[in-house]
Amino acid sequence: MQKPTIDVAYIARLAKLELTPEETERFTADLNQVLEHVTQLSAWDVEGIEPMYHPLPTDDATRADIPGESLSNEAALANAPASEDGQFRVPKVVESAH
Repeated sequence: MQKPTIDVAYIARLAKLELTPEETERFTADLNQVLEHVTQLSAWDVEGIEPMYHPLPTDDATRADIPGESLSNEAALANAPASEDGQFRVPKVVESAH
């Protein structure tokens, strides 16, 4: 099997990047090392192994959506610097806002 390589100079031209010859050489070595690692990973037998969506168990990520106690409107606005009509009042941040 032929060893995969990446043409960093070509990719740099596509991205309109100007790389020095030293940078091109360094990035070529780095990216080829990544490709070599990926090639090694493809040698593993993963038949019958379910894909992981997260590296840690996430059994508690989706709890039941049960309504509970919440703050009253007055309690929520008690420490607000400004409020109006039962809502937080904030400074306008968009010039075109009314």
